[in-house]
Amino acid sequence: MNKEIKILLVEDDANLGSITSQYLMAKGFNCHWEENGELGYQSFVKNEYDLVILDVMMPYKDGYTLAREIREKNQEVPIIFLTAKTLKEDVLEGFKIGADDYITKPFSLSELLARIRAILRRTYPEEDLLKQYSFGNVTIDFSKMEASVKGSKVRFTKKEFAILEYFIN
Repeated sequence: MNKEIKILLVEDDANLGSITSQYLMAKGFNCHWEENGELGYQSFVKNEYDLVILDVMMPYKDGYTLAREIREKNQEVPIIFLTAKTLKEDVLEGFKIGADDYITKPFSLSELLARIRAILRRTYPEEDLLKQYSFGNVTIDFSKMEASVKGSKVRFTKKEFAILEYFIN
């Protein structure tokens, strides 16, 4: 897997935004977090993202409005709503706008990750997806079965790498 997946997270709750973006980065994604709908739109217009995660209730521009504006610019980018709005009408509105998924708060980060991966499997060919994991000065490249520690490459046997991958997962 070669492609670095860029995710735009638009969430006004500072704690949730920080935790979610850090978690996604630890899982190998390039996650950019914005704290309101207007900043989210500006970031989307200036950058290219592979997936967008939106809260619904945000200052300056709500998630539904932002999703409509994103759809005007890009019909293809996957959108996940991550919101406290749980009424059936809210969920249906999200899908009507063009959401690929709708997750209600509270939620599990591991479930969010699973849903992101499911959408990406359908959206991008497997060989194009990022398959790296980084922490500190270490980067693990699953496609090459090697690690990089402060820029120095470390190669593994298949069995060693399988054990490493098991512990990372």
